[in-house]
Amino acid sequence: MTFKSNIATIAGRSSYWFLHNFMGGGSSLPGKITTKIDPNVLKELGKNYDVIIVSGTNGKTLTTALIVQVLKEKYSEILTNKTGSNMIQGIVSTFLEAKNPKKNQKPIAVLEVDEANVKLIVEQVKPKYFVLTNIFRDQLDRYGEIYTTYQKILDGIDLSPQSTVIANGDEPIFNSVDLPNQRIFYGFKHTDSKQDFKAGSNTDGILCPRCQHIIHYRHLVYANLGDYFCPNCGFERPELKYQVTEVTNRTPVKSDFIIDGYNYEISIGGTYNIYNALAAYSIGRELGISQSQIKHAFESNKRIFGRQENIKVGDKDVTIILVKNPVGTNQVIDLLSTETEPFSFMGLLNANYADGIDTSWIWDGEFERLPQMNIKQFETGGSRYKDITLRLKVAGVPDDKHIVQPDLEKVVADISKMPTQKVYILATYTAMMQVRAILTKKGYIKGGQK
Repeated sequence: MTFKSNIATIAGRSSYWFLHNFMGGGSSLPGKITTKIDPNVLKELGKNYDVIIVSGTNGKTLTTALIVQVLKEKYSEILTNKTGSNMIQGIVSTFLEAKNPKKNQKPIAVLEVDEANVKLIVEQVKPKYFVLTNIFRDQLDRYGEIYTTYQKILDGIDLSPQSTVIANGDEPIFNSVDLPNQRIFYGFKHTDSKQDFKAGSNTDGILCPRCQHIIHYRHLVYANLGDYFCPNCGFERPELKYQVTEVTNRTPVKSDFIIDGYNYEISIGGTYNIYNALAAYSIGRELGISQSQIKHAFESNKRIFGRQENIKVGDKDVTIILVKNPVGTNQVIDLLSTETEPFSFMGLLNANYADGIDTSWIWDGEFERLPQMNIKQFETGGSRYKDITLRLKVAGVPDDKHIVQPDLEKVVADISKMPTQKVYILATYTAMMQVRAILTKKGYIKGGQK
């Protein structure tokens, strides 16, 4: 370790110790301090690890957590950024938290990485695997359209041609560019449909990347994910090595499905989370984890904070779900449609940098489905409460069932007043973090965010 990186590491670890012992935590500040002193410190911190990078628009945090759980079945030393702090400063903080590997030891680091930060990480650490979830329109102010988002990831992959890429084969964009890397694809093959149809007109990524003809589908899972083909130039879904062959049951709190002939269950709802489990399964199998071990890992997994988290608030069963773009929101709305009991709905919209400052994406969300559900009370809040309030009004939510409350402290206080036992809170990232902080302060969440 160089003198500069040594000083940076000492400063970072000292700040980490202080923050976590006296300030209740801090997931990125130690990394900011460290990289300010030595911008290339990650070369030293990460050089003795086998690194797995998980990136894509939706599902990074849960996929990372599931991969860690799966790999624990075989490997004892695994480092990960479990709080989801996925930019370079958060990843440096993750390595600062870890003890130095023992001599001749090569622990695994499973890192969730923001799409725009993949190149920054790979410039310093060459991963063994990239795991790619999907590419959807998200935070246009940061990423641009889906093609520029994918290019940010490709810029990192280009620096590491020896890495294996494990990608969602149902996502056309992941098959759009030839790479020198070994590629492994996973996806859904739960039907033998031979249909020929197109995705909806408001769907992103439905032009063939080779000839710009509209892509057709034999079956569609959601958004633009499915068994696609181009009738004009022959571009089609690649061969899948790992496959979901059947979805046997879906509820808001669990999913049952079959991968390669073996039954699995995860304690979280949503078809999109089955994809996350399939990604974790795929790399687990590549690293020698058996199907029975993966089953045990999935059943041991706890929900990840804020992404789909259950919290008891008095006599209310509260579920907090992160939403950040149209496709993810529509999948959450689809999840809510499987709820058989009456429930209350809270929609919290912020527009800080971490959320994306452009909130126009809410108009592509299928909020019109909500008034058709058994929702007894609606409430909207957050710094952009006017936007989400208007969106629900246009969607047909009646005024007499709709509370408008900008103050998130008061939103949390209103949970106990909801007319139903079940309460679902859909929140953008910083709104979710604020709500969790309030619930932690009130003692409903033990330990808070570390």
